[in-house]
Amino acid sequence: MIWELPEPRAVFDVELDDGSSIRVRQHGEIAGPRLFISHGNGFAADAYLPFWSRLLGRFELLVFDFRNHGHNEPSDPAHHTYAQMARDLERVYQDATARLGRKTSVGVFHSMSGRAAMLHAIAIGWRWDALVLFDPPNVPPLGHPIRDAMCGFETKLTGWARQRRARFGDPGELAAEYAAARANRSWVDGAHDLMARAVLRRDPARGDWLLRCAPALEASIYEAALTLDLWPDAARYGGPVKLISADPDLPYGPPTGLANRALGAEQGYDFVAIRGTGHLLQIEKPAECVHAMVEFLASQAIGA
Repeated sequence: MIWELPEPRAVFDVELDDGSSIRVRQHGEIAGPRLFISHGNGFAADAYLPFWSRLLGRFELLVFDFRNHGHNEPSDPAHHTYAQMARDLERVYQDATARLGRKTSVGVFHSMSGRAAMLHAIAIGWRWDALVLFDPPNVPPLGHPIRDAMCGFETKLTGWARQRRARFGDPGELAAEYAAARANRSWVDGAHDLMARAVLRRDPARGDWLLRCAPALEASIYEAALTLDLWPDAARYGGPVKLISADPDLPYGPPTGLANRALGAEQGYDFVAIRGTGHLLQIEKPAECVHAMVEFLASQAIGA
């Protein structure tokens, strides 16, 4: 299967506080509630099409990539931090609201963008009618029984990202690498090719394809998880939050499911795990992820 991205209704660039910008694509039903949708570290929002395409008929979607990812031009590596990404998210929300008008708005974020959204809500302010977090890979505090597993997970990803291949003859080469990795074998049909196209840019000077997010920047975000100290009580946000995680009981699955189950139980989150999924759950079981999210939104009288 070949996934083809729909033509956006509108495209606009949001200027950030360091002079760089984020490109936002508007899709879906303009009369519906507004969903802000983004991605995980080293990935891109277009690659989550198997998930967000199922929402086009009911919601207005603002699909965007965080700095140094996806549709955005490269920006200063010194600003590639979670604190900056939280400020970037504030700019995206405020600019989009000013352009398109204020309405019911929901943040829908996976992994890295989920952690940025958590930090944004706690350190900058609550902007949402609801927030949906897909498997944010937070590291528990010192002494927690899951901490060592999560530290090992992030350390392994940091090392892998630092040495990963950055250039490809064509997107098919990267798609084959994605398909060969055990963690990615449950992605829906066509998603490996879709992801490869989303995370690569053509380099006309050399005639090959280059990762949009430089490996060193991807590694820096994995490494930052070890010192982020993000394990907040759900009551700190100021509004309803849904935590949707990978399967904590999946054999050989990532420890993110275990960490999120613990976070949900200990810190009072509305929590559900998607059975049989790993960290890229929205690309593995998109229908089940949509159902869990829409059911939560309906409980908040959003899109019901």
